[in-house]
Amino acid sequence: MLFSNEDRCLYARPAAHEVICQLLFPGILSIESREPADFQEEIRARFPLYARRQESLPASVFRCTGDTSESRSLETVTNYHFVTEDHLWKLNLTKNFISLSTLRYTGWEDFAAVLDQTLAAFIRIYQPAFFGRIGLRYRNIISRSALELEDCEWQDLIHRAYLGALAEEDVSPAMVDRMATDLHLSFSESCRAHIHAGLVHMKVPGTNQAEAEEKFMLDMDLAMGGSISAQLVAGALETLHSHSTRIFRGAITDTLHEAMKPL
Repeated sequence: MLFSNEDRCLYARPAAHEVICQLLFPGILSIESREPADFQEEIRARFPLYARRQESLPASVFRCTGDTSESRSLETVTNYHFVTEDHLWKLNLTKNFISLSTLRYTGWEDFAAVLDQTLAAFIRIYQPAFFGRIGLRYRNIISRSALELEDCEWQDLIHRAYLGALAEEDVSPAMVDRMATDLHLSFSESCRAHIHAGLVHMKVPGTNQAEAEEKFMLDMDLAMGGSISAQLVAGALETLHSHSTRIFRGAITDTLHEAMKPL
């Protein structure tokens, strides 16, 4: 089965490498025209570090508006970065979107608590008309060495739907240098998921060199579109998180589940 109906659980050794939530809204020019001092005061206790940069708009903004012209792809916006002292949490604000990301994901409740606080401040100060897209992305990186699974093949750990040629009996893992698969799912007219899975060699921190260890990436990008009012954001996020839980548990075997030490 591609989706699991088992109860959600937390892990002592989670696979989440990075978790990102992004909300798109119709452009608010006041964000671009002056620095968000009032907003910073609301979040500064948690996000004391600040930077302002000119950056290209993410592709998700163009997909949301339906504008994929080359001229729009060259557009830059002011991106305000608010970062925690340990650099593990980051909040980004532009005239078109607000996003929260973390490299230390301890569970949905903890992440949602930080998101609720920052979104409440944003909505109170800027009063967006609505949100055109709400995205929740989980970049999971599975390391066999970190989980003491060096003797296991990927077929023992990952559901065959995400293994491509590696799932075939006549294909030896030693034969496969690269492997990736993409899956697009529609849960409803407005709720979709893009799942990218495959073998990766992460970069050694602080360098451009790739690690020797082969790891497995399960990148789940879930989104809900439409004209979503501020009052419906929490419910939309809960829906996306529920889908992500079913996808992740369905993607891993019981062997990997147990190695991650469910709490």
